[in-house]
Amino acid sequence: MTQPITRRTTLSIALGAASMAASPWVRAQTWPSKPIRFIVPFAPGGTSEVVARSVANELSKQLGQSVFVENKPGGAGVTAMQDAAKAAPDGHTLILTHVGTLAVNPYMLKSQPYDVNKDFMPVTLLAKVPNVFVIHPDVPAQNFKEFVAYAKKNPGKLNYGSAGNASAGHLAMEYLKLVTGMFMTHIPYRGTGPQLTDLLAGRTQASSAGMPALGAHIRAGKLRAIAVGTAQRISALPDVPTVQEMGFKDFETSQWYGIHVPAGTPPDIVKRLQEESFKALKSNSVTERFATDNAVGGGGPSADYAKFIASEQKIWKDIVARASIKPD
Repeated sequence: MTQPITRRTTLSIALGAASMAASPWVRAQTWPSKPIRFIVPFAPGGTSEVVARSVANELSKQLGQSVFVENKPGGAGVTAMQDAAKAAPDGHTLILTHVGTLAVNPYMLKSQPYDVNKDFMPVTLLAKVPNVFVIHPDVPAQNFKEFVAYAKKNPGKLNYGSAGNASAGHLAMEYLKLVTGMFMTHIPYRGTGPQLTDLLAGRTQASSAGMPALGAHIRAGKLRAIAVGTAQRISALPDVPTVQEMGFKDFETSQWYGIHVPAGTPPDIVKRLQEESFKALKSNSVTERFATDNAVGGGGPSADYAKFIASEQKIWKDIVARASIKPD
């Protein structure tokens, strides 16, 4: 016998439907419901741009929604991070995080309008990219040892550019200055692209960045690669030694990039974003591009990225203090 539909029955059906709609599985499957903004705290033209756009292109295909990169340089990454922190925690705003914004700024800057460990949620590590140290061909040095000797003999004569305060290049060069005893003046720019313009023109004399930004210029002879920051030599530059080989034991520095979202983003959406990012990193287009640039893809669980960040914060807290790294 069919039961009559009562007000109580109608309410039960409504509550059941609402419960299903709010369930983690349903929420994760219906996300994203609109285009996703992927904030990059640097100007176009650098390694961050390559990593972000490579992954964003694949995520757009996989998710059926546009994942558009928005470059927002300035303020040592604080401008972009503050924007992301204030965004709705619904999985539709991502930010490309890196060593500077997460592991250095908390110790380099006197204050920040957010807490990197409380106002954001880590999603996944995207890539690690070797730091390459380069000089302009006009610098009278053919290799790393000659460059260090020349810089120490001429303190303050050389200028090095970076993508900005707390960028990977800024940190790598300050770390190198610390261990070698060199003195050079830091010239911060609003991205790798702008700083390379001046380096190629000879207005600055040295820099550190990743192969995505430097490779073509090194191959063309417009820049001279003198060392890499990784523990082993890289396949793209087999004849270029590591800093460790030059006698500086334990020296190691690389650029790394990941994804964070605003705190409060539902865990099921964070998990799906991590899974989709892992899938994107395994795509042919991304793996081929990363291989060309000697980048190592990530994509692991959020908890692993959180542990990695904590270890990097410990390392760079010490380096910032020892090298007296300050924003210029």
